[in-house]
Amino acid sequence: MKLFVSQSASCQRGSALIIVLWICLGLVSISLYFAQSMKYEIRAADNRVSGLQAEQAIAGAARYASNILANLQTPGLIPDENSYEREDVPVGDASFWFIGRSDQQTALDEPWFGFVDEASKLNLNTATQAMLEALPHMTPELAAAIIDWRDANSTITDGGAEDETYQRLNPPYRCKNAPFESIDELRLVNGMDTEILYGDDANMNGALDPNENDGDTSAPNDERNGVLDPGILEYLTVWSREATGSLTNVNTGTNLATVLIEAFGSSRASQIMAQLGGGGGGQGGGQGGGQTQYANMVEFYLASRMTRNEMDQVAEMLVATTNTTGSVPGLVNINTASEAVLQCIPGIGTQYSSTVVAYRLGNTDLKSIAWLVEVIGSEAARQAGPYITTRSYQFTADIAAVGHYGRGYQRAKFVFDTSDGEPRIAYRQDLTHLGWSLGKIARENLQVAGNLR
Repeated sequence: MKLFVSQSASCQRGSALIIVLWICLGLVSISLYFAQSMKYEIRAADNRVSGLQAEQAIAGAARYASNILANLQTPGLIPDENSYEREDVPVGDASFWFIGRSDQQTALDEPWFGFVDEASKLNLNTATQAMLEALPHMTPELAAAIIDWRDANSTITDGGAEDETYQRLNPPYRCKNAPFESIDELRLVNGMDTEILYGDDANMNGALDPNENDGDTSAPNDERNGVLDPGILEYLTVWSREATGSLTNVNTGTNLATVLIEAFGSSRASQIMAQLGGGGGGQGGGQGGGQTQYANMVEFYLASRMTRNEMDQVAEMLVATTNTTGSVPGLVNINTASEAVLQCIPGIGTQYSSTVVAYRLGNTDLKSIAWLVEVIGSEAARQAGPYITTRSYQFTADIAAVGHYGRGYQRAKFVFDTSDGEPRIAYRQDLTHLGWSLGKIARENLQVAGNLR
């Protein structure tokens, strides 16, 4: 009997031990579960903080960009890329980059950093149908549809589209018959698709990222040829507009004479004025019983017979226009336009576009349209004259930012308009959804920096 009781007590103690062990195991499991949950919560909170830091860095970068543009010594000039911070700029624990474009970009798989000149692109609201057709991937039908979308009438351009085409879509909508308000509006134009819009450059950073050079392995579908083939969004704008109100119009003789006298003295000024008074207005106008009217600076320069050096001295003070609204929309800046855009300009085209870009790469003294006349000749320059400028008043600051430890990536595009004096934000677009845009080197540098902290 005593032996039986002893065995029973031992079994009870053993059962109790097993129960206690199970309870301990459960408590440990619960502790580990909550510890792991807290780890994820802490990491999520840290990522949220990083995201907020990146957002504030973008806001700070926008103010920085506005300050740079507000303090340009000469309105209309491109900010010198060496005069401001462009990449990995610290803002507290965050950093930001200005994603840009440049002739000097040699590493195709890495982005260039800086402002983007909106006048380096074709203006959707002013480019002719022929100019639009010269863009990469553009078809005559698509160019005609763009013209029909922006014009005020319901007449169908040959190959284009008006209401009857759009009403057959699901869901149906109307042809706008008004100017484009943003380049993203192109997605509504008949015949447009994402391949034409974006090409290989899915994240719109101007660089060939790994997913843009892997065939059909991942979006977008590309030719895997080591060449970035951007869509037409790369070459288009709706913002370019040259301010003329503060400049001396060469068609008002008294003010022009004053500028010339101050720059060259009365004797040389009289010679130039004599040349202008005796010349023809070319395609910009004629004598008309008064002073010759010049529709653009090329016509004025050729008629004045000034030297290139003389033209460079006065160009920033002059404008040639018969437009009395105080601004001229859609002129293309020959100092910054890409080869693809230059090909669209009459007189330059495919014959001279590469020559123009090559000349720019080897020369920095590009103060007026005089250099283009030297490069392509006077007759070709006359054809280009109505469409070109060397001034810019609208700039894009495409800002990407990360918070501490290289996390919380954010990206936003700002278009600044300086044509009225003080820079103002004309447009803002969040581009975070397009994914990483800073290239491999920036990612590796951020990973190294994060590991060192």
